[in-house]
Amino acid sequence: MSKIALQLYSIDAVDDDTATKVETVGETGFDGVEFAGIDGDVDDVGAALEDNNVKAPSAHVGLDALEDDLAGTVDTYRSLGVTDLVVPYLPPEAFESREAVEETADRLSAVADELEDDLTLHYHNHDHEFVDVDGQPAMEHLIELTADLEIEPDLGWVGVAGDDPVDFLERHADRISLVHVKDYEEGGQPVEGGTGDLDIEAVADVAADNGMEWLIYEHEERQDSYETARNGVDYLEPYR
Repeated sequence: MSKIALQLYSIDAVDDDTATKVETVGETGFDGVEFAGIDGDVDDVGAALEDNNVKAPSAHVGLDALEDDLAGTVDTYRSLGVTDLVVPYLPPEAFESREAVEETADRLSAVADELEDDLTLHYHNHDHEFVDVDGQPAMEHLIELTADLEIEPDLGWVGVAGDDPVDFLERHADRISLVHVKDYEEGGQPVEGGTGDLDIEAVADVAADNGMEWLIYEHEERQDSYETARNGVDYLEPYR
C-alpha cells in the first residue's frame, strides 16, 4: 500500500506559514506533505515535521532554481528529509517540437546527473506535454530521452489531455514513485477527490502493485481553508 501526502499548493491561500500548515495537515491524518516553496523559517518547518510525525518526501522546485543554485536548494530540502525534487512546470514551448523536447530533456538530464545517489529528480506534467510531436505525445518523447528522470504524473492533467490515467501509470510504472492524485471533470475542471472522473480505486491498485510509494493529493484551485485537506484524507484513506 502507498502512503498519502498533501501537496501544500492545495492550501496556498490559507494565511499560515509553512510550519503551521505542516502541523495542521498532520493533524488531519496525512502521512506526509509535498512542498511548493517554503514560507517562514526552515528550522521551524523541520520542527513541525518532527513534532507531528509528518514526512516530507518531495518538493516542487523550478528548473531555473535548480540550475542556478543546485547545492543550496538541495541543502535546504535535504535538511527537511526531502529525497525527491520535482520540476512542477515548464511552458508549452518546451514541448512544441522534437527539437524543443530534446532541449528540455537535456536540461532535466543535466540536473538529474548532478544529484547525488540519495536524491531523485522528477517532472510533473500538465496537459500541454501531451501535444502530438512526430506522431506521439511530447511526454512520451521526454520519457524516452531521459533515463535518469522519474515522472510525477498529475493524473488529472493526464486525463484532461486525453490519455487514460490508469494506462499511463501502467505504461510507465518503472519511472514512477510519486503519484499526483487530482480529480477532475470532463473539460478540465478540478474538483474535490471522489466527485469527478478519476478512477481512484484502479489508480491505487496500480500504485500498490508497482510499489509506488506516495499518493499525493492536490486540488488545483488553491484553497483558503483546510477543508480540502480533510477531504483528501477521507478520499485516500481506504488506499493506504
